[in-house]
Amino acid sequence: MHIPKMLAAVQQTTYTEDQVRQWVGNGAEILIKRALTGTLEPIEVPQNLAQAISLFDQFYSAKVCDKSKLYSGVIEGLEALKMAGISMACVTNKPEKFTLPLLEHLGLKDYFQFIASGDSYPVMKPAPLPLLEAAKFFSVDVRQCLMVGDSISDIQAGKRAGFKTAVVSYGYAGKYTLDELEADYKLDRIDQLTGLLIVKALQ
Repeated sequence: MHIPKMLAAVQQTTYTEDQVRQWVGNGAEILIKRALTGTLEPIEVPQNLAQAISLFDQFYSAKVCDKSKLYSGVIEGLEALKMAGISMACVTNKPEKFTLPLLEHLGLKDYFQFIASGDSYPVMKPAPLPLLEAAKFFSVDVRQCLMVGDSISDIQAGKRAGFKTAVVSYGYAGKYTLDELEADYKLDRIDQLTGLLIVKALQ
């Protein structure tokens, strides 16, 4: 985990991996602000923010793919969706310099015809713009789109874009329970998506 290493480098209190996981989901800069202040909703900009961002980028770039692994059912789910002819996009708040190498390393990049990173547009999730751009790319109505995510930012972005939403039972829900995220659907594994989409298409 690169946040504890960054905090140690700037001589600030470090946190456990479980604590840091609660701060993930709104992009690297917000994550770093949360780590520097020890709060989920920092009010002031830390004086050492620029130094901390530089160190985090350095540590993350050096080991962007270390310890990264897929949850069960991801490849099976993506392959089934591909075979069903369902177009897929990846919309993340992670900067592009980290997103593309990670997708390549995990063997996921070729499943997505559209990839939007945290720095692809002026705003990121929970703003709806990246999702709306994905719908525009595929020339589909937003009512035909489904946003699958694991955080409040994902679900809020999906709702604001007019998408249906699905939340997975793992990942970065933060302080929220799955029920509090108020997604349209709940999933335990990505390979449950194919059945869900086929059933909805028949309704």
